[in-house]
Amino acid sequence: MKTKVLLIFASLGWLFFAHAVHAQKGIRIGYIDMDYILENVPEYNEASADLESKVQKWKVEIEAELKEVEEMRKDLNNERVLLTKELIEEREEDIFFKEKEILEYQQKRFGPNGDLFIQKKRLVQPIQDQVFVAVQEIAKNKKYDFVFDKSADLVMLYSADRYDISDQVLLRLNRASKRKQLNTKKEKKALERDEKRNAEQEREVTDREKASQERLSERERLLAERKAERDSIRAVKKKEFEERRAKLLELQKRKKDSLNALRAKKEQLKDKDNQETPSNSEESEGNNNN
Repeated sequence: MKTKVLLIFASLGWLFFAHAVHAQKGIRIGYIDMDYILENVPEYNEASADLESKVQKWKVEIEAELKEVEEMRKDLNNERVLLTKELIEEREEDIFFKEKEILEYQQKRFGPNGDLFIQKKRLVQPIQDQVFVAVQEIAKNKKYDFVFDKSADLVMLYSADRYDISDQVLLRLNRASKRKQLNTKKEKKALERDEKRNAEQEREVTDREKASQERLSERERLLAERKAERDSIRAVKKKEFEERRAKLLELQKRKKDSLNALRAKKEQLKDKDNQETPSNSEESEGNNNN
């Protein structure tokens, strides 16, 4: 489990790394959907249907055995009062061994290394080998740097359809299947001509994709330059605004300080006048007494 998690994180790391590099160097990334490919391979579907019929047969056998065990247990419960202790233990032992046999049969058919797992592996392996070869050819012809399997443990949170090469892989698998079915030289030559024409069409598509990618890269570069220019202008305007704001705040502070200083001076003069007023009153009273 730990190894599986590490592989997932490593794959995600590669994806993020590839995406970052793609923005700078034009890395090409593609992916396939193995489940989709298998669903569209006739040989796989036929063999899968045969395997499914076997699975249903195994399930019916197991259900019949379980039903028999249930009947044995029911009979024992009904007859328990009539049986001796030894007979009861013998019947219980028979039930135990029967259940053990069923469990072993289930593991044989459906266990981690059972017949279902082995036959599915045998069924998928040849097609996986063909897919691997087809992916190698497509990646080489179309200059893909990375190709991932969408249906594997790798979690793809988003995948654009234009990077899906599953149909291209299916096309190559179908060609290989047709090639095996041909008998005459005329049919083989006709197929070779079709393959050559398809290869030329694929090269044309690749050239168009390359030109489109270059135009997209150029557009992204121009957009990035325009964004950088806008950001630069915005930064200059922001700096000018901050400077004007700082000057206005400084001017307001000076005015406020000046007003506070005037108020303080007026308060001082008022206090001084209040202190001098009683002295004048006392002098007037002294003159009246004389």
